[in-house]
Order: sequence, then C-alpha cells, then structure tokens
Amino acid sequence: MPGRDLQLTLGLRPHYRWGGCRSGAGRKRGASSPVPHRPRAGVVARCPAHVTFRIRRGLPSLRTPALVSAVQHAFARACDRGDFRLVHYSLQHTHAHLLVEVVDAGALGRGMMAVGARLARAFNRVFHRSGAVLADRFHLHVLRTPREVRAALAYVLLNVRHHAQRFVRVTRLDPASSAEWFDGWRWKPPGEDLGNRPVPVARPRTWLLGSGWRRHGLLDPSEVPGPKKWQRGRQLRESPGAAVTRQPPLGD
Repeated sequence: MPGRDLQLTLGLRPHYRWGGCRSGAGRKRGASSPVPHRPRAGVVARCPAHVTFRIRRGLPSLRTPALVSAVQHAFARACDRGDFRLVHYSLQHTHAHLLVEVVDAGALGRGMMAVGARLARAFNRVFHRSGAVLADRFHLHVLRTPREVRAALAYVLLNVRHHAQRFVRVTRLDPASSAEWFDGWRWKPPGEDLGNRPVPVARPRTWLLGSGWRRHGLLDPSEVPGPKKWQRGRQLRESPGAAVTRQPPLGD
C-alpha cells in the first residue's frame, strides 16, 4: 500500500480579521477609570434618580455663559418625554448633575441618550467644533428615601457652593442650574429675571421628589452640601445680601 504524503505545517503567524482572540485587543485603560458596564439595577417608577455624567478632558467649561443659555433651550425640548422627566440639573466645569424620574431602566437609557445628544449638539454649536463631548457612561444613584432625595436636591442645586467653599460671597442661586425654577427654598435670594426664558425642567410626579423630601426641611440657599452638611461648621453662616470679598466668575 503506497504511503500517504504528510501535510507540512508552516510556522506562519495567523492572519486575524475581525473578532477573535488577539494580542492587545479590547478597550485601552485611560487616565481615569471608566464607569463599569454593569446592569442599571433598582430603577423603579416610584423612585427618582441622581445621574452624573462628565465631558471629555481638555474641553471648555460647561459653565460658559453662552453654553448655559444654549443648554437651557436644549433641555426645554427634552425635559419631559412621558416615561422620562428631567426635574433638576446643575452644570459644573467638567460634569453635570441631573435629577430624573423614569418608569424603568429602558426609559432611563433612552432619556439620557436624548439629553446627552442635545447637550453635545449645543456644546459643539457654541464652541464651533465637532466630535464627541461626553466621556464614557453616566453614573446612577437611585434615591429611595425622603432624606436621600433632600440631600440630592441640596447637592445638585447648591453644588457650586460645594466646589467653592473657600469663597466668601453673596448668597445667590446658581445661574448654571435649575435653581430659579425650584419652589422648595426656605427663603429665596434675589435672582435673574426669567422673562421669556424657556423652562428647562419638568415638574416632579413622584411623591419623593414632589413633596416627601420636605418632611426633612426646606433648602436654605446658604447651605454647603456634602457628606457633613448637617454638622456644625460646614454651613456658610451668611445672611441675605451679605458683603462679598471675592466671587468666582461663571465662565471660569
């Protein structure tokens, strides 16, 4: 019986196309750890949520006055989608805080895509640029108790005071937030004339965000939010119209 020819194996490096195991595959780690890709657990219609998202490094500040105005108009067209409501927000230099009400995780994802897209388009239009604006996924915290909601309201609407405690200034509402449209202040300092400006937020429908949080007290505009906001010494002891020595400009 004649012998069979043996097939020779060449020691060539395999040629990979799309997919498959290969050296160096996968997303590269950046300077900061991204938000983990885990399921958005615990999203229910009766509980509002605190959402935080960041913009990419090296971009102009979200608190630029022209952008603040553009974002107000953009949010006014996307704040109430039926199954998603943007109830309050604040813009900081590199990130934004939102308080939202959603019916389920799917509505949360669709609503955040709509809000993020409108913010990105406004950002690129104001700064005459193109390309991505938001960095990675958003961070979510579901608020389940009146005390949690009260703390989240203070943190979002008074967040600029959290970042600028060292400044002694007149107590005023943050123009880069929805504070002017909030009706739960213990006392309200003089603010800007809203005039014909569009309303960039929707009215709350959940008991927690609508009225339940008030059992722990209305918000004081001079509060400094944070982990120790109820401890003595962390609140700026200011009276309405107090003298000002230095105040950080909005566009910093």
